[in-house]
Amino acid sequence: MHPAQSKRWRVLPPAPPDFLRRFADFHPLLAQVLYSRGLTDPRQARRFLTGGEPGASPFFLADMDRAVARLRRAIRAGEPIAIYGDFDVDGVTATALLVETLQALGAQVIPYIPHRVTEGYGLNPYALDELAERGVRVVVTVDCGIRSLKEVAHGRARGLEIIVTDHHSIGPDLPPALAVINPKRPDNRYPFRDLAGVGVAYKLAQALLMVNRHNDRQRAELDPVELTDLVALGTVADLMPLRGENRYLVRQGLRQINARERPGLEALIRRAGYAEKEVNATAIGYVLGPRINAAGRLDHARKALQLLIARYPGEVEHLADELNDLNRRRQQITQETYEIAREQALAEDPQAPLIFAASERFLEGVVGLAAGRLVEEFYRPSVVVRIGERESRGSARSIPEFHITRALDACVGLLEQHGGHAAAAGFTVRSENLPALAQALKDLAAEALSDRDLQPTLEIDAEVPLSALTPALYEDLARLEPCGEENPPPLFLSRNVQVVRARTVGSADAHLKLSLTDGRVVWDAIAFRQGAWLGELPSRLDVVYHLEVNEWNGARYLQLNVQDLRPGGK
Repeated sequence: MHPAQSKRWRVLPPAPPDFLRRFADFHPLLAQVLYSRGLTDPRQARRFLTGGEPGASPFFLADMDRAVARLRRAIRAGEPIAIYGDFDVDGVTATALLVETLQALGAQVIPYIPHRVTEGYGLNPYALDELAERGVRVVVTVDCGIRSLKEVAHGRARGLEIIVTDHHSIGPDLPPALAVINPKRPDNRYPFRDLAGVGVAYKLAQALLMVNRHNDRQRAELDPVELTDLVALGTVADLMPLRGENRYLVRQGLRQINARERPGLEALIRRAGYAEKEVNATAIGYVLGPRINAAGRLDHARKALQLLIARYPGEVEHLADELNDLNRRRQQITQETYEIAREQALAEDPQAPLIFAASERFLEGVVGLAAGRLVEEFYRPSVVVRIGERESRGSARSIPEFHITRALDACVGLLEQHGGHAAAAGFTVRSENLPALAQALKDLAAEALSDRDLQPTLEIDAEVPLSALTPALYEDLARLEPCGEENPPPLFLSRNVQVVRARTVGSADAHLKLSLTDGRVVWDAIAFRQGAWLGELPSRLDVVYHLEVNEWNGARYLQLNVQDLRPGGK
């Protein structure tokens, strides 16, 4: 095992002349990017650029009618309804969204988010017992529950009617719930399968508000668009594909976020240094999302929930401060965990196709982040586990070549609980089974990856000279926003550019700051985590980069965000 320092560069095929003629009113580089994204039909491409596809009727989702009917009956009867969420951004935003919706409809709502360490992920029978004892008869799960068959059966035995809303991969059987709403169900008529957990909660809210609008004299004073800020936060933070309905919802949500109408979110935006900046998808992923997540990682996610549902500015300032402070601590603890896990993995099995690190010293809230750092460095599936006295809990992150949740499915006999996606998963395992689980996952990875040349690949949209980059081009490319999963920022390659200046910046000189020229123009560039190049930097480079806006001290200017570099002129 060694760090995956070199990346494979793949310049995508150029758009054919007849395609460019059909897109003659577009900048040629924007047309090329659309072609690279598979948007080859002009009408489809224009719909994409103007905001994506609004979703289909929520009633195309299986069991939606049953869920709506039961919730409306509970509202009319004054029965308390519990919203049972997860402790990450997706789960917290989904919880907030349904709490606000049901309250607007006159419901008595009890939000419940488990504690990450003492309760763990997903439904747990003790929490269901507590809710039943508090008089709850209807429980709606958000962003969890699809694999909680035993827990749902336990809840039913306690007299609870459970509505599962989730988006995670479905196991062999559905839980025995009153309703199971998941776009991945094979019997759905719903055309879009990749909603986040908060996206599924939004469809339930849409359905409830739609029926309220058509059937009830007293209508709820809530427009679904007011909830899209929450949908954008959860969808981007959970790394959902920004295509189709997700693209539409995130664009709507970013407008709502930048209107600064949610007091808690506005306070958090100010704490994050974005008071005068526009929030985009990148800011959600790297600035706001981590702060919201920090509550559940180091403390309790209900603090993040309270921040999001607070109605008055006076309620939120101390909560925004707490989340900001927790995020700083989270960064430090993540770095420490990553360093220990890295040393352990290299010492135990340097040739392993899968990294598996476990320790009693790890903090459960950051093991997933440490696993992600290991994948980024070594380009191998990575599992990091906090060892407990009787049970251990771990998080896994993976690469496109290895579906980590299917791998855990194959180890189901060793696991107490698990779930996730192709690239990320979590699990609970009895500590005595931990060595067997590690070996089983390594064997599965060896079988799947032994004949693969494992290298991260940069998919480059076009090769261009630096002098082709202009502010007008940036404005055209900005029409692709929001960029993120499955709609990455455009990636360009410029060859044999000359280094005018170079220096390191940041903590421990981690980053490389450059000025580059092709003889006609000079561009500023930043290469994050590539400061080690400074001592051996050649005079000419081939560089792969995004074109972006840098905002500093009130000034805005374009720069290159360098993703990789090589000696030029070869």
